[in-house]
Amino acid sequence: MGQRDELVGVAESLERLAAVSTRGDWQVEGLLATRPEVVAHFEGGATEHVAEARAGSARWIAALSPALVEPLAAWLRAAAGQEEIDAAALSFARALRQRLPQ
Repeated sequence: MGQRDELVGVAESLERLAAVSTRGDWQVEGLLATRPEVVAHFEGGATEHVAEARAGSARWIAALSPALVEPLAAWLRAAAGQEEIDAAALSFARALRQRLPQ
């Protein structure tokens, strides 16, 4: 398998995994700071606690665990060091920045 095929294959696997995971915009909420909850928000105002949809969320959470921080941060730094900034890397960084805690 070539490198391009490898990249496309991983992208497709990620899309398949997202398709069977809890949908919506996940946000950290909760009444107690010591017991935060992850809540999925859907169009129309409906919500669902991600923990209650565990079967659909567990593989997604495990796949995107903190173990990915090193290669992900390295990719963003490598993209920042290029003569021409990769538009996909910049788009990802901007989307992620909006979701990261301040």
